[in-house]
Amino acid sequence: MPYPVRLRAATFLALAAALPPSALAQANRANIQVTGYTIDADLAPAANKLTATAQVTVTATDDLSTPVFELNNGLRVTRITGQDGKPIDSERNARNSTISLALPNVMGKGSTATFTFTYNGILNGSDSSPVEGITTAEVANPISTLLYPGRWFQMVGLFTNRFTMNLHVRVPGDQTAIASGFTGKKSVPGNRTEFDFAWPKPGFPGTLITGKFLPVIRPAGASTISLYVLEANKASAAEYGAVAQRQLEFFTTTFGQPEASKLQIVELPTDTVSATWAPEIAGISGSRIGQSNSYRLLSNTIARQWWGSEISPATLGDAWITNGMSRYGELMYLEDSAGKTAFQNTLPDIEAGALAYDTAPLSTLTRTDPFSPQFQSETLEKGAMIFHMLRYQMGDEKFTAFLRGLLSQYMDKPVRGADVASVIKAQAPNINTDAFFAQWIDGTGAPNFADKFTVYRLGGNKGFRAVGSISQDLDLFRMPVDLRIETDGKTEQQRIDVSGTDSSYTVETFGRPRKITIDPDNWVLKTTPDLAVRVAVLRGQQLVAQGDLIAALAEYQKALDQNKNSSLAHYRIAEIFFTQRNYQSSANSYRDALRGDGDPKWTEVWSHVGIGRIFDLTGQRDRAVNEYRLAVQTNDNTQGAVNEARALLQKPYKRTAAGE
Repeated sequence: MPYPVRLRAATFLALAAALPPSALAQANRANIQVTGYTIDADLAPAANKLTATAQVTVTATDDLSTPVFELNNGLRVTRITGQDGKPIDSERNARNSTISLALPNVMGKGSTATFTFTYNGILNGSDSSPVEGITTAEVANPISTLLYPGRWFQMVGLFTNRFTMNLHVRVPGDQTAIASGFTGKKSVPGNRTEFDFAWPKPGFPGTLITGKFLPVIRPAGASTISLYVLEANKASAAEYGAVAQRQLEFFTTTFGQPEASKLQIVELPTDTVSATWAPEIAGISGSRIGQSNSYRLLSNTIARQWWGSEISPATLGDAWITNGMSRYGELMYLEDSAGKTAFQNTLPDIEAGALAYDTAPLSTLTRTDPFSPQFQSETLEKGAMIFHMLRYQMGDEKFTAFLRGLLSQYMDKPVRGADVASVIKAQAPNINTDAFFAQWIDGTGAPNFADKFTVYRLGGNKGFRAVGSISQDLDLFRMPVDLRIETDGKTEQQRIDVSGTDSSYTVETFGRPRKITIDPDNWVLKTTPDLAVRVAVLRGQQLVAQGDLIAALAEYQKALDQNKNSSLAHYRIAEIFFTQRNYQSSANSYRDALRGDGDPKWTEVWSHVGIGRIFDLTGQRDRAVNEYRLAVQTNDNTQGAVNEARALLQKPYKRTAAGE
């Protein structure tokens, strides 16, 4: 994403917590499936402690004697019993956050059983998290976050194993608990409150958020939206809720009615993920609530009520369906709310993400770490581009019918790529799904189009004929592609079928053709020199997020090898030098960004801010003020740049202990 602020690991990995799961227990998913939970939990935020009992009902999908569950390493199981009440021995494996049961008898394939776990533990920070470096399960003040990816209860098949849940949780009397399917609350001894929840449909209701929230806030005219925030976000909550209501209405119009009639926007602590979701829940980091630049994050999270909650991937190899469509739903709302230009301006970043780690077919990602840059880029960004290309071939009306058909046919069920193909065939039989899936799901890479044409004058004043061919480097590629023909008169557009490495075409126009552009509206995922720059920059950003600044600099240099005037690459290099306190090199790179191609436009305003900060840090206040004034004069408030410059005009920049 083209944000002019330095990525941190927690920010970069935040979306991963809403992704399908790691491969920690891949070998175990084949022989056990959890169908339901009844959990009785007690939270003591002052002591960071969770105490719980979980009744877990499972079905064996194969004969087994050692079922394996994932469980947060911060939790200690004190007792496990079977349906007969007899104790069951177990073995903990902290390396992969699992617990194995040693059953006295083999569970036959198709049989069911209920195990009762009694457990407790201290959940504070990210040390015990199954996702390294990110707090996914924490009991604390003022907010406790027990997120489904945090494995705070015994689970298998994260985001692929659908289940029901009855949850009873006790919290301090001054706190509110939010989960899926609220049924009631009551006061209990010790100045505590018990909240009860029930989610009877197979899904993913395993997220629990509790805190010292203000009384529920409902934006005017938004009967389906409720907001739970702390005092600091009180002023901005109503407007943020109004935006959520508009997004919910758009998605309902586009995708159909959601499973639940309400949506709860819940504040998350700033040190956990930036967003998370569960049925009826959209959790957003408190630092993002109220910020207009988080509206896309909010829309993506709300889209998960359909793409993730209503239907889910059958395997990690199918995660592109829900991850990709939640991302594309985000873009569809952007197009609806901000216009086609905003939508088009965003596509190059999605394409860069789609190609940044396109080394394995989407269908083979079953054992790829879903918290890795590759898994995120491929399932989110390439997945979004797949739906974008389907929309191009179907047209808007059939595309919407296809999405609704997919959701209605597989509601509360897992979905596979083959299921998507079957729904496509029903809605748009003209699309060759075999060729499309072979290229984009079972293959890698994208075409690099080149065009050559010759113009002939037609007799009798009938105009001109352009005879040409489109070449590209993927022998199996087959798709329709648009051509824009610019002539001495009007501009014309024509769609041709491209098949194989060379496809000929003939077009006739009244005016003489001057220029022919392949895929002018950017409907097809393809490689271009400009995109190669964006891909290298994106990989560099992701390496920065992982703390590997040397490798990031190497990626940024690759971008400059493609385009020595890339303002974006120079800007990112300047950020690294600034982080390293190499101020002279940072200032030089900011200057190079200002002298570059100006793409994207925000590099100008933020380069002036960056240079101003360096002057402040080196005791040159007059020169710093001049840079801040230049930043204000751009009138480009991308990511609050002008606001930042105006604030720095009033008070010199000082570097924090964190290095910001």
